[in-house]
This record gives sequence, structure tokens and C-alpha cells, in this order.
Amino acid sequence: MGGKPVQGRMTADGDGEAVVFLIGMRVNSWWAVRSWLPVFLAMPRMMKELGKEKERGLLGYRPLPGLRVFGALQYWESKEKLLAYASDQGGEHRPAWAAFNRRVRAGRGKVGVWHETYAVPAGSYESIYVNMPPFGLGAVRGVVPVGRRGERAAERLAA
Repeated sequence: MGGKPVQGRMTADGDGEAVVFLIGMRVNSWWAVRSWLPVFLAMPRMMKELGKEKERGLLGYRPLPGLRVFGALQYWESKEKLLAYASDQGGEHRPAWAAFNRRVRAGRGKVGVWHETYAVPAGSYESIYVNMPPFGLGAVRGVVPVGRRGERAAERLAA
């Protein structure tokens, strides 16, 4: 978590829908490298593609490293853009998903994948960052002083 701390009490800018997408993989057998390594290597290709093509809707992401479970926390402009990327036949995701499904059948559970999607309507989330570098939703939307959106969490949730 690099970057220079922004002094004071800040909150994420913007008031629209927030789409939070968690995605990852779990290595069930370290010895089955042919099963899990292609899955592990697919994510950086997708992140590179999404980084170059901002119109696809990914606002930003943070890797979630682990010992057996690896993942990423992603923020999207909308659930529609997330679903469009997932189903796009010409992008990196569809071929990676098809290859994963083939490997699952052949590898008998040597690797697993997971994802969770949270489409949070406007007014149903709030944030605060005190003396922090831009982080989370604040990193992808920018931060503003807390007073602009409400001094208390309840006020920011009602906005």
C-alpha cells in the first residue's frame, strides 16, 4: 500500500453504484502444476487487457496474495460492464474460462476457482480513510473530505 498519506478524514468520491468483484483460485495440489499454473497466469493477462481498455469498465484492482488461495479485489463501473467482459468472445476471459473447464475435467479437482460479485446501489455504502494513501474505493474514485458527504457514517449512507 504505497503512496503518500492524505492527511485528515477522507471518503470515496462519487455517489453511484459500486460494483465489487472478488475473484481467485485455490491450488488443491501443488504437484499438479499443469492444472494450476495456467489458471494463475491467466489473471495477469486479463488485468493487462483491462488496463489498456478502460472502456471495458474496470476502475481498479488490488491483488490478494496467499499461500494456497490467490485472488484479486476489483472495482467495476457497473455490473453490466463486468458481465459484458465476462461473456466477450474476443477478450482474454472466455478462452481462459474454457481452458480452465477443460483442465478441471482432466485434473479432477487439482485447482479451484471462485468469485463473488457485489453490486451495491448508490446510498448503500460508505467509506472513511484517516491519514491514509488512497485505498480501496477511494483509490479508484478519488477521495474528498468527509464533510462533503457527511461527517458520520449514517449521513454518508443516507446521501
